[in-house]
Amino acid sequence: MTTTTSDLPVVVIGAGPAGLAAAAHLVERGIEPLVLEAGPAAASAVREWSHVRLFSTWGELTDPAAEKLLAPTGWTKPDATTYPSGGDWAELYLQPLADVLGDHVRVGATVTGVSRTGRDRIVDADRESQPFVVHFTTTNGEERVFARAVIDASGTWTTPSPAGASGLPALGENAAADRITYRVPDLKDPAIRARYAGKRTAVIGSGASAFTALATLADVAKDEPGTHAVWILRRGISGSTFGGGEADQLPARGALGLAAKAAVDNGYADAVTGFRTEAIERDGEGRLVLAGEDGRRLDPVDEVIVLTGLRPDLSFLSEVRLGLDERLQAPTELAPLIDPNQHSCGTVYPHGHRELSHPEPGVYLVGMKSYGRAPTFLAMTGYEQVRSVTAAIAGDLESADRVELTLPETGVCGGAGLFDDPAAGQADGGGCCAPAPALVQIGVGAPAAVVAKEASAGGCCGS
Repeated sequence: MTTTTSDLPVVVIGAGPAGLAAAAHLVERGIEPLVLEAGPAAASAVREWSHVRLFSTWGELTDPAAEKLLAPTGWTKPDATTYPSGGDWAELYLQPLADVLGDHVRVGATVTGVSRTGRDRIVDADRESQPFVVHFTTTNGEERVFARAVIDASGTWTTPSPAGASGLPALGENAAADRITYRVPDLKDPAIRARYAGKRTAVIGSGASAFTALATLADVAKDEPGTHAVWILRRGISGSTFGGGEADQLPARGALGLAAKAAVDNGYADAVTGFRTEAIERDGEGRLVLAGEDGRRLDPVDEVIVLTGLRPDLSFLSEVRLGLDERLQAPTELAPLIDPNQHSCGTVYPHGHRELSHPEPGVYLVGMKSYGRAPTFLAMTGYEQVRSVTAAIAGDLESADRVELTLPETGVCGGAGLFDDPAAGQADGGGCCAPAPALVQIGVGAPAAVVAKEASAGGCCGS
């Protein structure tokens, strides 16, 4: 640790899974954490998708240091083989962990800025010997705290990406906000279900969240005539479009893709490929018409669900020196390991403080925020990150450099610069798998097992 203010706490931004785990590791090492959570309770972001079931089991969702901290309270770990919802994760693990951390966690505290005391980002002189200063707001007004290090685990939940393929909101997207959501809707809630039942809904996106939305809309369509989804993809369709299927080492993740394919095959959704949204307009009846960069205009829809990914909020870090990849906004050393332009096999090498370090010593982005705009983050990745980072802060480089994690593969390969290419399947042209998967014929009702085999061919993603 370069800074010398060892009597100060380590500020952790965000009381989500990675942030609370970081606090547990700091406590285990005798270092005082101060967790600042913007929401009204711990795990506020997780609670906002409480209806969504995770594709990781309980065995992959709890941190070892957190378990040790919880053990004396009589806490019992849920069945390691079962799959919790976001609500389960928050209530049965994250909230009890926040409770045992007690005054180390402050909720309703929104961080507005991080800097070196008396040094803006320009100043070199005596910089690294100065403690960090963290400004935050509460209901009582502005406050500040000094810190020996800062771990930003604030995630990306509050900054979803727009529908516009340029990365900017499509023309008319903001004006159509009353018909657009950027979350997977809870279709078990009668009020929310009524918004989509019997309606035509566009789902924009190609990841697990889009799969979930398509599958749940298909369930509504079985009971509510007229319910239909239009699945909008910027790329083409190939075997890997639907994930790894049975080849995914996280079976529930593979099943999501197969459920999305079933929604299309069974006629509950249509797939529109190679479509890059440029504008969202209203027709004479107030319905939404999506216009593409290629001049295509889709039939009107009643609602739009935009699930095009998330991005980090870096605004409050403007006075510290970050080393971020120009594409992903992830730490420079980590970016090549997770860049979907290069690969998407899910075989991310375990990484820690060295890959997460920045030109500003003592600042770390961990958890989902460390991935920037890259997809497919796993909780166990975040737990390994904070184990390594907290060891480095404590000066235990032997532990910090040790690899203690093997990540499951997705069963999906891709790369060679073809990410998001509408003219090519995600895995065409190489990456880490040799054979390119066969094209899937949409709507022919192919058995799910066949799709899974097509998506699992060979290489590091194979069976």
